[in-house]
Amino acid sequence: MTIDEQINFLTRGCVDVVSKADLAKKLESGKTLKIKLGCDPTSADLHLGHSVALSLLRRFQDLGHTAVLVIGDFTAAIGDPSGRDSTRPVLPREQILQNAKTYTDQAFKVLDPAKTEVCFNSEWLEPFVAGKDLLTTLQHVTVAQVLERDDFKKRMAAGNPISMLEVLYSLFQGQDSVALKADVELGGTDQIFNLLVGRQLQKNNGQEPQVAITVPLLVGLDGVKKMSKSYKNYVGLTDAPDDMFGKIMSIADEVMPMYYELLTTENLDDIKQMHPMQAKKKLAHLLVARFYDETTANAAQTHFETVFSKKELPSDMPTFKPEPGALLSAVIFAAKAAESKNKARGLILQGAVRLNEQKITQDGPLAFNNGDVLQIGKRHFFKLVK
Repeated sequence: MTIDEQINFLTRGCVDVVSKADLAKKLESGKTLKIKLGCDPTSADLHLGHSVALSLLRRFQDLGHTAVLVIGDFTAAIGDPSGRDSTRPVLPREQILQNAKTYTDQAFKVLDPAKTEVCFNSEWLEPFVAGKDLLTTLQHVTVAQVLERDDFKKRMAAGNPISMLEVLYSLFQGQDSVALKADVELGGTDQIFNLLVGRQLQKNNGQEPQVAITVPLLVGLDGVKKMSKSYKNYVGLTDAPDDMFGKIMSIADEVMPMYYELLTTENLDDIKQMHPMQAKKKLAHLLVARFYDETTANAAQTHFETVFSKKELPSDMPTFKPEPGALLSAVIFAAKAAESKNKARGLILQGAVRLNEQKITQDGPLAFNNGDVLQIGKRHFFKLVK
């Protein structure tokens, strides 16, 4: 690729690039660049929204550069205030380290492990805070700069507190870039302030400033709100293949181009020429193949087409043995088809549960015969045994 082609490839779907001239200069140098992506392990699971930045990081890897995945075991104890209207709860270190392990496992579903460096920012931030470096660095960041942040302005206007630790967060993230001598840092659009602080701190330390690149926040399955577990509109990176395929098939047609642009390298003009159903199946197949493999993606597509397109029962449904006399909601929860018994009851009341094709709308003891088929929602099927 020419430099212009590389820049177009690397900035596809991106919002901020500060700056393209700096990025061109770094690419023209011919050296292997350090591309930094930080993640605070504040929860155990990642979803497709998280994979947008990971996919961009993978593009840099495909051009021969090194991905540096910074696990914020130090900063996770503070909580990134970006885009937040309240202070994050502080997590115990044991939980942070446990979450960090799941993060790296899931990140390698996208990234090439051979071209990835994983590091923990407590390695340099703990001595940074314990020594005099923090005080020296604070001289170069003004109160006015911090209070210009849109999220801080909104919280102050609403009377919501902002801790001093949150004020210092961008400084700590910027110090990550100094410690690593990062060439490029990636993040969501809500991260732009933190990324620019990193550029400034590198300049103050006599380093060539990093290029700051932001990606949009992926819209969820509802086509309205950003993808989030809180909104229940997400596709988890560890979702079962059939669930992942089915969820992707449920996205709104109008947001499908965004998914293609941010999550794949497919030619967008070619996608626009396809029938929406065909394009959606292709997208679902591509993503299941990425997070699992081609054979699994083929099986997930066959399952979807059998169950939903042809209205047939899947041939390989798992068996499940309910406890004698158990309530239907308890059976659904035990089969892991709902996150709680309350949510199972909600599915029953919504008419989303069927026994042998007959809808059940009341919770109660489950009466069944050997071989009966219990269907929960559109994707969960069980052959019941006694």
